[in-house]
Amino acid sequence: MESRRLSMTRWTATAASIWIQCFGGASYTFSIYSSALKSSQGYDQSTLDTVSVFKDIGANAGILSGLLYSAVALNHRRACFGGPWLVHVAGAIQCFAGYFFIYAAVSGLVARPPVAVVCLFMFLGAHSQTFFNTTNVVTGVQNFSDYGGTIVGLMKGFMGLSGAILVQFYDTLCKGNPSNFLLLLALLPTLVSILFMPFVRIYGACRAEIDKKYLNYFSAFALLIAAYLMVTIILRNIFTLPLWASVFTFTLLLLILLASPIGIAIKAQFMELKRQRETSTSAASYALLGKEASREYDHEDMNLVSAMSSVNFWFLFIAMLCGMGTGLATINNMGQLGQSLGYTTVEINTFVSLWSIWNFLGRFGAGYVSDFLLHTRGWARPLLMVLTQATMAAGHLVISSGFSGNLYVGSVIVGICYGSQWSLMPTISSEIFGVTHFGTIFNTIAIASPVGSYIFSVWVIGYIYDKQASREHESSCNGTHCFMLSFLIMASVALFGSLVSLALFFKTKRFYDSIVLNRLRHFPN
Repeated sequence: MESRRLSMTRWTATAASIWIQCFGGASYTFSIYSSALKSSQGYDQSTLDTVSVFKDIGANAGILSGLLYSAVALNHRRACFGGPWLVHVAGAIQCFAGYFFIYAAVSGLVARPPVAVVCLFMFLGAHSQTFFNTTNVVTGVQNFSDYGGTIVGLMKGFMGLSGAILVQFYDTLCKGNPSNFLLLLALLPTLVSILFMPFVRIYGACRAEIDKKYLNYFSAFALLIAAYLMVTIILRNIFTLPLWASVFTFTLLLLILLASPIGIAIKAQFMELKRQRETSTSAASYALLGKEASREYDHEDMNLVSAMSSVNFWFLFIAMLCGMGTGLATINNMGQLGQSLGYTTVEINTFVSLWSIWNFLGRFGAGYVSDFLLHTRGWARPLLMVLTQATMAAGHLVISSGFSGNLYVGSVIVGICYGSQWSLMPTISSEIFGVTHFGTIFNTIAIASPVGSYIFSVWVIGYIYDKQASREHESSCNGTHCFMLSFLIMASVALFGSLVSLALFFKTKRFYDSIVLNRLRHFPN
């Protein structure tokens, strides 16, 4: 019985979710194969951008994954049929179908398909990401509701890092062959999800003293992976690594990824069982405590319709439209922005590659710090949204200034602040709307990201850029004036988002005060 508890626990569920997240973010690697897709299908830039838009919509419109999770996972908990694994299966099917078709089109296995068909399968491939993400994030919050910020930060952070991890596979196994990389994207996330999905189950939150300690170990592991990837990316961009060095760094990355999460999970569960025996805690009281903790966080559970009828929902949606929308528009235009400012191709590739690291630091850091500030200082999470969106406005101003090195500084600021929104928004949603329909609600709010990206990419950046280029009677624009006004506008929008977040802070202050008081009753020290 004890060995079974060690193999199927909320700690092994966390480790399995981390592994799936590490390989689930294929949509972040579009730049690797976009040129091959463009040339093989005879697309112009406008058509390629259209395909990219469907990728962004698929990767961010996760309402279906949320509805499926609410329908099957939360109603069956540990059941063999209808649990979270079913959501993973739906994601795995879409991942394989979407990317295998794109691979077949690029490699010539099928006749050149219509653009609409390519857009559909690009949407499917990217849409699989929301199923992996929803399952792992919502299950993590169910299992560790006291540290929702930390667990969301970990899951969202590893999803952000997955782009850099998959690029390591490309550099080592598929270098120079984007079509083979597309085949890898069809197979690897699918197989990893199917292999580890049986471990991702809802065990219910239970307040254990070791939770923070071992979640901190997972956090340290995340930082280690991020640092390792950052060093590897920089080395690959500065030096031409010999084959043996590439294989060595790749093998070491895989060993760290595979060994560390399960090692932490096994240690955590041994300590949890040891504490239970020492305190003579019965299984019944252990489960009861979990139910009490869950009820405390479920006291304002809402479905999607009731959530959308609340002011808090629209405060969050508008704030994300401003924060996520301007951030995503920035990364989508980073290449052209760098060209207009005279950066070399190597420099542009470097800070585009490092964007996933800054994105990770924002996702992970905001989740961890928001938990720390809430539990130790009583700071409501929306206050951190206020600060990060105001800082993002400063990052847009840095990019608009055009001074030497502005993209290095600006991309770091905007990348971290953009990533933080992906951690803070789901955590706040789980707290103010409850966890029962959490997956559906936060995925609906996340639609603000592609909507905002479309508005700011097409109607702000694209419109102003084309207008400036036409004045120069060229197809492209060079100089700081090409993007200055666009980023001044986006800085203003991000600042407005910060003010909306401030309104949410005041609206939910009493609620967060009650969370702090409830926690003090359980942990007076």
